[in-house]
Amino acid sequence: MEYDEKLARFRQAHLNPFNKEIGPRQHEQRASEETSEVASEEALPELPPGEPEFCCTERVMDLGLSEDHFSRPVQLRQAIEECKQVILELPEHSEKQKDAVVRLIHLRLKLQELKDPNEDEPNIRVLLEHRFYKEKSKSVKQTCDKCNTIIWGLIQTWYTCTGCYYRCHSKCLNLISKPCVRSKVSHQAEYELNICPETGLDSQDYRCAECRAPISLRGVPSEARQCDYTGQYYCSHCHWNDLAVIPARVVHNWDFEPRKVSRCSMRYLALMVSRPVLRLREINPLLFNYVEELVEIRKLRQDILLMKPYFITCKEAMEARLLLQLQDRQHFVENDEMYSIQDLLDAHTGRLGCSLTETHTLFAKHIKLDCERCQAKGFVCELCREGDVLFPFDSHTSVCTECSAVFHRDCYYDNSTTCPKCARLTLRKQSLFQEPGPDVDA
Repeated sequence: MEYDEKLARFRQAHLNPFNKEIGPRQHEQRASEETSEVASEEALPELPPGEPEFCCTERVMDLGLSEDHFSRPVQLRQAIEECKQVILELPEHSEKQKDAVVRLIHLRLKLQELKDPNEDEPNIRVLLEHRFYKEKSKSVKQTCDKCNTIIWGLIQTWYTCTGCYYRCHSKCLNLISKPCVRSKVSHQAEYELNICPETGLDSQDYRCAECRAPISLRGVPSEARQCDYTGQYYCSHCHWNDLAVIPARVVHNWDFEPRKVSRCSMRYLALMVSRPVLRLREINPLLFNYVEELVEIRKLRQDILLMKPYFITCKEAMEARLLLQLQDRQHFVENDEMYSIQDLLDAHTGRLGCSLTETHTLFAKHIKLDCERCQAKGFVCELCREGDVLFPFDSHTSVCTECSAVFHRDCYYDNSTTCPKCARLTLRKQSLFQEPGPDVDA
């Protein structure tokens, strides 16, 4: 009760234990408090002017984790000295001395975590093709990718690579041995398309594939964790059990279940997710026979490629920047073969089919209804000469592969003769290159 009351009075008075100075009068007061235990529940007299602020021998109970020592490491060092002095003053092997030792350990651990170089650090650091920028955010809690400890933004200086988003303390910068993953993406943008190509720990000499630390499946000296993307084994510092979708499982099995990968593989897959590097017709052409969404998306992409010439030659379409509707998937207006993992993810969830259908409807509306110039570039079926104006992206039309003329699909396949436009072009070429006959009437 005596200690609780003194602690309550200390907090009410807003006294700071780090601003006190221990003098002879404090030791006398401690001795008098230890020998006399009378009037423990009575009101304590106010401190006279000039009296030291806090002089209880049990002040250690209020040090450590109950105080906020994260403002400056100087306060932590002062609290450590206070705690050490109190340990010496308390009776040996007592419960209070044991509690004081525990608090001293916590304070020293906090000080060790907060040790950091001076804040006068450069804003940009370039190491191993990483381009590190000093972070300004103080409230976001992050984990250092090098030492695996928490980054305390309020105190510690930390950097983030703008290429691969590698985060670390400023004190860990010179210890980094992993090159930037973006350089690999820039020079070798391709996936490992074999499903978990494992070769065994013996091929790695029972060492981590990245940092070369000793590992084993028994966890001695460090646990071996397999990356489902590379098939290799990593230590716990290089493999945090992050989950990612494996491209090989997607293109071969249409399997989107996330699996455990190493930190390096996770960054590589995150940077590659929007890059169109998958040519599905060559990798797995049978996939279009089993996934209906891909067949629909391929048809929409082919129609958009047929609409592109209309927009390039249309002034209104260029001013409206209709093609920018697909700026996030620029490869859709360049070809219909290349896919990114993000495309396949969105196709699996149905988002890609919906967004492409909306874009297709918007483009067709401009060509067939809104723009007279684009309407004038339509076709009339020369086989039946009936019906409305036709466009190559209409679902009921067929396009000649030689001259790009457009016909009704039924007319085109029912008529076994050659394309009328191709026939005219052939006759025109023959007439232009035909040699003139001799002049009989000279």
